[in-house]
Amino acid sequence: MASNDPRHRDRKTRPARAAYSMRALGKAGLPDVIHLQGNDYRLVRSVKHDFFAATGFYADAQGRRVVLKISRTEEFAGVPLVWLGRWLCQREQRFYRKLEDLPEIPKVLGAVGETGFVLQHVEGYPLARNSPIPDGFFQKLQRLLCELHRRGLAYVDTNKTQNILVGADGRPHLVDFQISWDLEELGPWKLNRLWLRHLQKEDLYHILKHKRRCRPDELSPVERRMSRRRSALLRVHRFILWPYFRLRRRTFQRLRDTGRLSPEGSK
Repeated sequence: MASNDPRHRDRKTRPARAAYSMRALGKAGLPDVIHLQGNDYRLVRSVKHDFFAATGFYADAQGRRVVLKISRTEEFAGVPLVWLGRWLCQREQRFYRKLEDLPEIPKVLGAVGETGFVLQHVEGYPLARNSPIPDGFFQKLQRLLCELHRRGLAYVDTNKTQNILVGADGRPHLVDFQISWDLEELGPWKLNRLWLRHLQKEDLYHILKHKRRCRPDELSPVERRMSRRRSALLRVHRFILWPYFRLRRRTFQRLRDTGRLSPEGSK
């Protein structure tokens, strides 16, 4: 028999409220339609919705696709965070515009609201161990990262294979510069330069790790040794954050299984 006690109902809905507070847009999803350069683009699929941003694929009537990313608008624990969403949006666009002459980096096409922007859609698929990886792909990817580093930027997120796309053109493409870093963050002082160089080394470590897993036939003995040298900072980072991410994934999965949270895009 169902209980009519308000305290019982509150206990049941509390986990869902907590989960929605971990989504950048709260209970709201991405807009069904966006307007860009005189065209209407309709939502095809939400691909990600985490604490900081929601991302989705859109297509117009001719089937041309774009990608919309909206940074956080929802408050958290009663604290308004739309200011954070605006900052993240402007910051990430800065990285894209800094690299807009590179064909392996998608172009910013326009803005949506105060915390969103639209990117070119890259035809291809995410890097994965069981997906076909063209010969020389990792060599091109390493050259691309070296060019980013030459321009004073660290990508930082090379650990996530879903951010590294194998393009239909056979070239590597990088997306999602949300946590990238450059000297504009804190200025060109010595400690910031040392921090940037460390992040750039981590970029290359993760690429060699992926190369060892996906194309071991192209890995040199030196690269194999380098691909296993995990830094002390990386070990500390994983030790601290992995329990949080495991708990978060389990919470979202439980709420999706019980129907209290929409499954699409909630990760």
